[in-house]
Amino acid sequence: MKFKYQGKTQEGELQVGFVEAGSRESAADILATHGLFVMSVAPVGGANWYDRIVAYLKRPRRKDIIVFTRQLSTLLQARLPLDNALKILYTQTANATLQGALSAMSQDVDSGLSFSQAIERQGSIFPSFYMEMVRAAEVTGNMDEIAGFLADYTEKEGILASKAAGALTYPAIILALFVAVAFIMVTFVFPQVGTVFTENGVALPWYTQVLLSSGTFLSQWWPAIAVAAVVLGVVIVDYFQTEEGIALFDSFKITFPLTKKVYFPLIMARFGNAMALLVHGGIPIAQALEIIKHMVGNTSYEEVIGTIANDVREGELLSNSIAKYPNFFPALVSQMAAVGETTGKTEEMFTRLSGIYTRESDDIMNNLVDIIQPVLMIVMGVMVGLLFAAILVPIYRLTASIQ
Repeated sequence: MKFKYQGKTQEGELQVGFVEAGSRESAADILATHGLFVMSVAPVGGANWYDRIVAYLKRPRRKDIIVFTRQLSTLLQARLPLDNALKILYTQTANATLQGALSAMSQDVDSGLSFSQAIERQGSIFPSFYMEMVRAAEVTGNMDEIAGFLADYTEKEGILASKAAGALTYPAIILALFVAVAFIMVTFVFPQVGTVFTENGVALPWYTQVLLSSGTFLSQWWPAIAVAAVVLGVVIVDYFQTEEGIALFDSFKITFPLTKKVYFPLIMARFGNAMALLVHGGIPIAQALEIIKHMVGNTSYEEVIGTIANDVREGELLSNSIAKYPNFFPALVSQMAAVGETTGKTEEMFTRLSGIYTRESDDIMNNLVDIIQPVLMIVMGVMVGLLFAAILVPIYRLTASIQ
């Protein structure tokens, strides 16, 4: 069986490749005998659908990660050693998957690995920016401050996610109920009523004809359509988990006007907040950008920020490099960066930038909650009216013809 691995040599060089072995454990043992620090081993082709469903159901919730990060920050700020903090958090964690990860991380730290390396080995649980921030903390020596930032950051992300879920839950339930009722009416009720109209020679409006034709088709083929819909859904979900699918979806989020309006301020707030913290920690701009590109959560921005980091490394001013990408960074970002470079207050400028876009993203989410529900009610009212009109108008005509 072939496995794809990612590991580091004793010199710290990243190495990626394939190895043949009978199991995942055997593959890890083979790599260890070659002096590699193994970060990940996965069978080529990925796990089967059942394992993926089980892993998804057992995954740590966002709240679990938030609580863990806040508790870790508190323990480190109390000057508790890292290995002791991980052992304490292991006993206080309820999620079995996260508990297993903490146990492995504690053992890794005890065996001499750095905290960032231990987190890197749990990449399925902790996002890449988490590891990058911890690595930066190890370089600067301000682990407790970085842990506090991670705690604040994950909590803010959790609040935004909760707002989004709160804005969409009620409309999603209403929409699902409407789709279910409409499907039953069109598939099973309309074909029966349509026979009565046809036998009595009632002239049917175009929308009634469309619904009756759709109902006849669905009543005959709905099992095949249901199976096809499930298969198509699985294929689409699986595609958007590939690198190509993720890149396509990320590009859509920053180009489609509606999603861009919601998503854009959030990315700018993340960028400014992270830049302020990393500059405060004494991390060079180029290295800070390499860390931040993993934090924005968008592959398009990751590529652009990586290019900006290379420009800065080659001696170009950060403000000038940012100004090259007006589709990704508004003029305000490059202007604030330029002021920071001129006055020597780069950290303060990015802190203010983060505050501006944080308030903007909060306002957008609050307005979204207020707008989406009445808009959906209007759309639902029109659709319900169309359904009833498709039945009531022919009934009225039938009654009139009898009289």
